[in-house]
Amino acid sequence: MKAILSEKGQVTVPKGCRDRLGLRAGTVLDFIVMEGKLVGAKMDPMDPIHKWRGKCVIPNGRSVDAYIEEARS
Repeated sequence: MKAILSEKGQVTVPKGCRDRLGLRAGTVLDFIVMEGKLVGAKMDPMDPIHKWRGKCVIPNGRSVDAYIEEARS
């Protein structure tokens, strides 16, 4: 399938490719140059909370509920 590069460097991914790869508006693509060719790959969606999971330590071994209650007061 072919596509034409616009003056702004934009290209429309053909519908057949989008459908086969499950690409939708907002999908993040990663591009690399490999052996003189442009290769694009769909990035795995990342949970924005994932990188922080398990990083917080509650002082003095208190429960989450007790810590939240103390923080609110």
